[in-house]
Amino acid sequence: MKIGIISDTHNVLREEVINRLNQITKTFVVRGNNDLLDLPDYLEIEMNQCLIYVVHDKRNIPDKLAGIDVVIYGHSHRYEQEEREGVLFLNPGSCGRRRFSLPLTMAFLWVEDNEIRIERINLDD
Repeated sequence: MKIGIISDTHNVLREEVINRLNQITKTFVVRGNNDLLDLPDYLEIEMNQCLIYVVHDKRNIPDKLAGIDVVIYGHSHRYEQEEREGVLFLNPGSCGRRRFSLPLTMAFLWVEDNEIRIERINLDD
């Protein structure tokens, strides 16, 4: 299973776009600090026996992550990827308007045979 992950679009990803994406494939969206849409603050999603926790700001990640395999967050516009205590933490960076002179990035996450793999996508290339 291949999952596309974007963050910090700053209202570039309007409700009409989310609806169109949902016509193509299941789309999950959480509220960012600049979003005007009524969106959840966090989501827990299970895909291919992989439990994914999604939240905008890493300061809002709970201390207890029992059963969570991947935590996806944003807010800083900076790509980050690390594993801590068996949990993969991923910030795909930003693919909205450029801010803070940081590169525009996103990520793909693959879940296959209980293996999780991440591919960073540089949108500036």
